[in-house]
Amino acid sequence: MSEKTPSFIDMMKTFGKEIVEFAKQGAPHVNRNQYKERLATCDGCKDLRRDVMRCGKCGCLVEQKAKWATSNCPEKKWPTIKVGQHGKKVTLKAKKKDGSEGNNPKTSE
Repeated sequence: MSEKTPSFIDMMKTFGKEIVEFAKQGAPHVNRNQYKERLATCDGCKDLRRDVMRCGKCGCLVEQKAKWATSNCPEKKWPTIKVGQHGKKVTLKAKKKDGSEGNNPKTSE
C-alpha cells in the first residue's frame, strides 16, 4: 500500500476533477472488456485497498472509476482510451419556445 492515503479533501478534489471531465466529454463509459482489464490491473496493484476497493494513490472507488472512459490510473497503468473513437455523434434538437419538437436525439455513424 502507498505510504500515505489521500486525505478526504484531496479525494474530493480528485473526484471533482474526474466528474467534471467525465460530464464535459458526454459521460462516456468503457466497454466490458476494457472495464475487466482495468479492474484486473487494479487487482494486481499493491496500492489497492481491497477492504474498501479504493485506490491507495488517489482514493477513488476503483469499480466506479474504471467505468469512465475519461479516467485513468494515477500511476498510468491503464491504457489511454480516446473518447469518441468508436462512438456515434449525437445531435440534439432544441425545443421551440412553444415546447413543440422536443429533444429528439439523432445519431449518425
